[in-house]
Amino acid sequence: MPRKRKLLAQLSALQNSTSFPQVDAVEQLNTTPGADPSPKSSKYFVIEKKNSLQLQEDFFNQPCVSLAKSFLGQILVRKLPDGRELWGRIVETEAYLGGEDEASHSRGGRQTQRNAAMFMKPGTLYVYQIYGIYFCMNVSSQGEGAAVLLRSLEPLQGLDAMRELRRASRKAPSRLLKDWQLCNGPSKLCQAFGIDKAFDQRDLTQDAAIWMVPGQEPPGEQDVVTTTRIGIGNTGEWAQKPLRFYLRGNRFVSVVDKKMEREMAARGHTPGS
Repeated sequence: MPRKRKLLAQLSALQNSTSFPQVDAVEQLNTTPGADPSPKSSKYFVIEKKNSLQLQEDFFNQPCVSLAKSFLGQILVRKLPDGRELWGRIVETEAYLGGEDEASHSRGGRQTQRNAAMFMKPGTLYVYQIYGIYFCMNVSSQGEGAAVLLRSLEPLQGLDAMRELRRASRKAPSRLLKDWQLCNGPSKLCQAFGIDKAFDQRDLTQDAAIWMVPGQEPPGEQDVVTTTRIGIGNTGEWAQKPLRFYLRGNRFVSVVDKKMEREMAARGHTPGS
């Protein structure tokens, strides 16, 4: 089934399983008076908030690598101060194991004021700043000082608001971003979702401004590419550890490993099979 039809079918099933208001009603609530009345959502599908399906502590309470893989296909939701909701499907993650992991901020068991969230209960956000400008968002898992970096999202709802936030975060005027450019990188997704240091140490199972809900169909093993992490070249053998995971064939992923995908194809691993 083509991807667009498959997502629409998933949405229909999810809507039919709940008594919550329909999508158009939610869109009316999220529309700012006097603003452009055009749809604020992805052309693929729109989905409304369902607190009963919110991912809870038992989901986050799993080993780091397992959680990094389990995140793929789940949906991150961000409620802005004006009431609009942003939805994005997680399509790329990296696992940072803490302790022995030389690429982790908690390597050697080092605990500081900056990385304290990595040692908190699973499901706690660890948000840190890079280059003094950008932010990256991680989620703590099982394991002392272990956390998963969210690298890329597939935007689903609130794309106009994401463009506004990305534009506001960049100093120089620039061309209109395409859908696939909004969240295809860890700092880009933080910009698009309005995530900054104020979100550090927040609990994804309790927070009113950010949470996760499950995707409809967990990806199969043949749909997940396992490869090396990005930007950790000075960490010896850890630079080669296969601790990055992404949805194969998804155009919203930040960096595609073509060699690994060719190897998967040679082994007969066909996406969606």
